[in-house]
Amino acid sequence: MPSPHSAVSETSPPTHGSAPPTTPTAQEAAAPTGPARPPRPTAPKSARPGTPRKRSRFRVPRGVRRASGPLGLVLVWFLASATGVLPESVLASPVDVVQRAADLIGTGELPQAIAASGRRAATGFLIGATVALALSLTAGLFRLGEDVIDASMGMFRAIPWVGLIPLFIVWFGIDETPKIALVALGVTYPLYFNIYGGIRSADSQLIEAGRMAGLGRIGLIRYVILPSALPGALVGLRYALSTAWLALVFAEQVNADAGIGYLMSNAQQYFQTDVIVLCLAVYAVLGLLCDFAVRLLSRRLLAWRASFDGEGA
Repeated sequence: MPSPHSAVSETSPPTHGSAPPTTPTAQEAAAPTGPARPPRPTAPKSARPGTPRKRSRFRVPRGVRRASGPLGLVLVWFLASATGVLPESVLASPVDVVQRAADLIGTGELPQAIAASGRRAATGFLIGATVALALSLTAGLFRLGEDVIDASMGMFRAIPWVGLIPLFIVWFGIDETPKIALVALGVTYPLYFNIYGGIRSADSQLIEAGRMAGLGRIGLIRYVILPSALPGALVGLRYALSTAWLALVFAEQVNADAGIGYLMSNAQQYFQTDVIVLCLAVYAVLGLLCDFAVRLLSRRLLAWRASFDGEGA
């Protein structure tokens, strides 16, 4: 039998300071009661998007990775020559090439040949770059210039410029002029088409924004059009420099009395494969140095431009 005290405690109101009894609301009462859903599996922090990946501590410098390709080819060349797979009558070994380079440097023949070829390449490049810049600006900035120049440049570009050597000899003789003219012609086309394409690829919205900002024709060209054409112009510059050395290889085969091509032509008559390989290596190194200079120039001139620089290490 329950005591009166327990009955009073069950029906008596709550005392001061105790929590009021909680009654379920209408939404909670209407909510279905069922088994609780298991929590969703959360991805580890390393796999969540947006979290930076941990980089490995050991990284091979990019310069070493760039040099690994040429050094690997030289190593394969050396092993093929040392084992007899590549006979010396077909191609001299790297040791012989280095030894012949030391001999030609000691006699002064190789530095003189590099200086003569460098003068031809520089003169032809300056002439070709000046012509290409004038033509590309005229055709890119003015519709009349495009109608007059662009079609003609496309037509002349289809003509192999190496095949013009006999005609240049007829026009200019056999001295330095045809050699420089051939280099200038080889430089003109890549520079022209890259600068022209860069000018015509300028964003029309940026040009309209410049006009609304009060820029005139000169201001648009200086602050909008030419900066937009600069990446294409630098690509054309790299291509033009490599073409200049390629054109010089053919030009110096025509009655040259000095230069790298002159050494190579004499070596061909006496079957000196080490001298031929040395001259080709000099051409390649000079072209690589020019390309490296343009890459440094591109980093400085295009520092304002955000571009994709590759992924990974």
